[in-house]
Amino acid sequence: MRIAQIAPLAESVPPKLYGGTERVVHWLTEELLALGHEVTLFASGDSKINAELVPVIPQALRLGRPRMDPVLAQARLLEAVAQQCDRFDVLHFHIDWLHLPLFSRLKTRFLTTFHGRLDLPGLKATTDHFPDAAFVSISNNQREPLPDLRWLHTVYHGLPVHSLRASRRSGSYLAFLGRLTAEKGPHIAIRIAKAVGMQLRIAAKIPRGEQRYFTEQIKPLVDGEHIQLVGEVDDNAKQDFLSEAAALLFPIDWPEPFGLVMIEAMACGTPVIAYRSGSVPEVIDHGITGFIVEDEAEAIAAIRQLDTLDRTRVREQFERRFTAQRMAREYTDLYRTLLNGAAHGRIGISSEAQPRL
Repeated sequence: MRIAQIAPLAESVPPKLYGGTERVVHWLTEELLALGHEVTLFASGDSKINAELVPVIPQALRLGRPRMDPVLAQARLLEAVAQQCDRFDVLHFHIDWLHLPLFSRLKTRFLTTFHGRLDLPGLKATTDHFPDAAFVSISNNQREPLPDLRWLHTVYHGLPVHSLRASRRSGSYLAFLGRLTAEKGPHIAIRIAKAVGMQLRIAAKIPRGEQRYFTEQIKPLVDGEHIQLVGEVDDNAKQDFLSEAAALLFPIDWPEPFGLVMIEAMACGTPVIAYRSGSVPEVIDHGITGFIVEDEAEAIAAIRQLDTLDRTRVREQFERRFTAQRMAREYTDLYRTLLNGAAHGRIGISSEAQPRL
């Protein structure tokens, strides 16, 4: 098949530092190539990919200088895809709902993977205008605010099986990896680590608009010894950061659509202690790849039970459930369904994700 992958422009593909969606697009594109498909990637010009690259803008928006108006960048992206859409059998968008008004009017087969939360004001009123557009969710929980969309399937994220190596040795510290926002719970992770007397290492970026939260609730607690802030980590540094940790703390307070860091930790053999919210019950196998907890007290108790988990089994569950090859094969099935004449009307594919193994 001739497949176009349309990535966000906030980060390069793959991202140099933080960036979940762009990282998933990279893994998916490479695996589709390995399966023998012709893939073209529409992304920023500083992307590094084996597929054909259409460089919509020279540099990704977040790290690019001088900063480009993101609306202008998005307009260039839509125009570039529209000019070339006849080249492809399927267009696969990863840019939320931006493309829907244009490509719903063009005679082309496309699907959209939503990567973010769907309980945003006005989103339902917008998507209601596009009843024939086909969507993919990254967890079943993600769909709950918009149950009536034309959902084709839930496809869990996956990463290349050899991209991260597992460690069988239990680590000596707790890890937090993600954005420094209240909904991700780094302040809770700090309290949990202090309660059990373990070091916490925080690898994270401070999003624009979260400086006050960081200054008031995180920075005063970072002492450089027991609570360490190591900043953003690239893919190479992520290996040691996760594999040498005793556990990843994931005390979220929001409807997490997927939580890529959970499967990255699992790939390293590192168990995850996560609050029961969003996708967590779909990703974590309680008592196998980590513990699903309700509050700080249960998280503290879970840390004291980490020696009951087998890190080899954590890695095995990752390989069974969350590889990029599995992800690419599931998307390939969806592309074929679109090509087999199901461009209009509802498609007869299960609305549930693949069963657990």
